[in-house]
Amino acid sequence: MNRDQVLNALFGQSWKASHVEADHFYGRATAGNQQVTVIGTSEKAEVGADMALTMARVVIETIKQRPGEPIVFLLDTQGQRLRRRDELMGLNGYMAHLAKAVELARQRGHVILSVVYGEAVSGGYISTGMMADACYALADAEIKVMNLPAMSRITKIPLDHLQELAKQSPVFSPGVENYLRMGHLDAVWQSDYAANLVQAIAHLQGKSREEIAKDSRIARGVERGGRQAAGLVIERVLGPQ
Repeated sequence: MNRDQVLNALFGQSWKASHVEADHFYGRATAGNQQVTVIGTSEKAEVGADMALTMARVVIETIKQRPGEPIVFLLDTQGQRLRRRDELMGLNGYMAHLAKAVELARQRGHVILSVVYGEAVSGGYISTGMMADACYALADAEIKVMNLPAMSRITKIPLDHLQELAKQSPVFSPGVENYLRMGHLDAVWQSDYAANLVQAIAHLQGKSREEIAKDSRIARGVERGGRQAAGLVIERVLGPQ
């Protein structure tokens, strides 16, 4: 599903673009009976310093101008921009600025939701989608940190061994179903995208700030059979309280 298709499926004619470029966009739309701010990437965007700064600005403007308005991230990104210019500019700092803007919005009472409709990879996803209060994906989307051949080259672990490990653990495997099993995704949407979005926003708005702040991903991963050791490791590291 491309950008125009997902915008139409989620918002229909209510989508009003404030700015659209090939690889990113933002604007406002109606979900149910309320207005939402929409910020997105498209065409497998590389999130560089400029784009991170733009998205952070939109989040901050929403905080200032429209207190409490839900923020929806729509994502199709191949990760952070691997370019000399962006690295020399301190891309990690720009992405941290974006992540902090999202956190500020959360603290100011905005519910934040992300939907992966294309690819979601590495740093381009961490500072946007993974910062949300709730993360969703369409069934035909793709989420990954690194594909197995690249992982093999970096770790020096033979590819065939990684492929066997991927059959046993979702941690090694790309795909929305594996991220669902690990507890990262709240759900995978198969259809009725607009209705699912309205329901997801309403669910978040019905929670207290304390409930939203609680990270339940590890517990979900245990329940779904995707992360059997994470909770135990955390308990051992923290020790007796």
